[in-house]
Amino acid sequence: MRRLTVSIFALPFLAAIVVPLPAWAGAQIYEPLSASVQSTLYKAISDEAVPYLAFETEKEARDWLGVMSKKLVKRIPDRVQREEFLVTVHYEAKRAGLDPQMVLGLIQVESNFRKYAVSRAGARGFMQVMPFWTRLIGSHDHNLFHLRTNLRYGCVILRHYLDIENGNLFRALGRYNGSLGKAEYPNMVVRAWHNDWRYPARPIATASVK
Repeated sequence: MRRLTVSIFALPFLAAIVVPLPAWAGAQIYEPLSASVQSTLYKAISDEAVPYLAFETEKEARDWLGVMSKKLVKRIPDRVQREEFLVTVHYEAKRAGLDPQMVLGLIQVESNFRKYAVSRAGARGFMQVMPFWTRLIGSHDHNLFHLRTNLRYGCVILRHYLDIENGNLFRALGRYNGSLGKAEYPNMVVRAWHNDWRYPARPIATASVK
C-alpha cells in the first residue's frame, strides 16, 4: 500500500449526524512484563514519524476523512482539531495493525471522545490509558492527555493484548478495559464500531467472551 499524506485542513466543515453518549471507561490492570516485552513495547512507543492517511489514492483518503469527520462534528466541533484527531487515529491504528474504525468505537465507549477524561481508576485521555504504562514502557515525562501520545499508547497496548490473546479481539478488549471474561464491554465496543464507525458499512456480529 502506497503511503499517502492528506492535509488535515483539506475538508470543509460538515454537518453532525451522531449524538454523544455516556462513556464507559475502565482501566488496564498492571501486569509485570518480561524485559524483552518491555523493550519491544518501548520501541513501539518511541517512533516519531509524522502521521498520515495510508490509502491507495487521495480520493480514498479524502472520502474516509469526510465520512468520519461528519460523524464527529457534534463531539469535536472544530474542523482542524477534528481532522487532526482522525488522521492521528488512522495512522496510529494502522501502525499497530488495528482497524481505525474499531479504535474509534473503543474511544467512543471509553471516553466519548473527551480528550481530558479521567476515570475513577485514573485512566486518562481519549483511550483511557493508565499512568503506570508511562513508567513501564515509556517515559515519566510522557503526557497522556497529549493527542498523539494517548493514541500511540492506547493502540500499542491493545495490540499487545491482541498478541497475548492470539488475535481474540473480545478477550483483548476485556484486558484493555480491565474486564476480562465479561462480555458487556467488548460487545459495546464492537457495536459502536459496527453501528457508528464501520467503513464501508458491513455487518459484524457480537459474541460472548470465552
